[in-house]
Amino acid sequence: MVAPHISSLSDIGAAKLAARKRALAAREGCDPAWGAALAVHALREVPPPHGAAVSAFWAMPGEIDTLPLLEALHARGHTVLLPETPPRGNPLIFRQWLPGMTMVRERFGTHRPTGEIGRPDVLFIPLVAFDRTGQRLGYGGGYYDRTLALLPGARAIGCAFAAQELDAVPTGDYDARLDAVVTERGVIRCKDF
Repeated sequence: MVAPHISSLSDIGAAKLAARKRALAAREGCDPAWGAALAVHALREVPPPHGAAVSAFWAMPGEIDTLPLLEALHARGHTVLLPETPPRGNPLIFRQWLPGMTMVRERFGTHRPTGEIGRPDVLFIPLVAFDRTGQRLGYGGGYYDRTLALLPGARAIGCAFAAQELDAVPTGDYDARLDAVVTERGVIRCKDF
C-alpha cells in the first residue's frame, strides 16, 4: 500500500503522530541485541563501497543496538561518523567515531563522539517507522530530511527492528526516501543502487 501524500500540515502531523505511536508500541519487547544480526545483513547485502565514509548512530534506549555495525565498519577500514545534533532547523553535523572513544551526551538523549567533522557517503539512519517504498518516519525534528537534501548521491539506509514496519508511512513535501532498510531479519531494498 502506498501512503497518500498529505498536504495539510495539521493532517500530516496527526497522521505522523498516530503512526509513531503504533511503531513505538510495536518495538516494545524487541531485543536491542538483535543489532548483531542487523550488522551481518547490512554488511552482506548493502555493504558500503571500499573507502566510503559511513555515518551511523549511537542507539538510544529502545532502538536496535548499532554498536556491532559501528565496530564492523571500523574493522573494515571505513571512516565511521556519528551525528551531532545542532539547533533545530539545521542539518546534522557528522563527527568521526573510533572504538572506545568518549561520547558526549546531547539533548534528545543522543550521544556523539568528539572526533573530527566529516561528510558521509553512506548513512545508516535511525527511524521510528518505515514502509517498503522507503518512506521513513523519524522522531519529528526533520534533521535527516534536511541533511539528506544536502547530500545528493549519498546512500540512505534505515536501521530498525522489523516490527517497526508499517503498511504505509504518511509523507509530506520534504520527507526524504530511503534507498533500503536493514533489520534483524534482512534488507528491504526500496530503490536500485
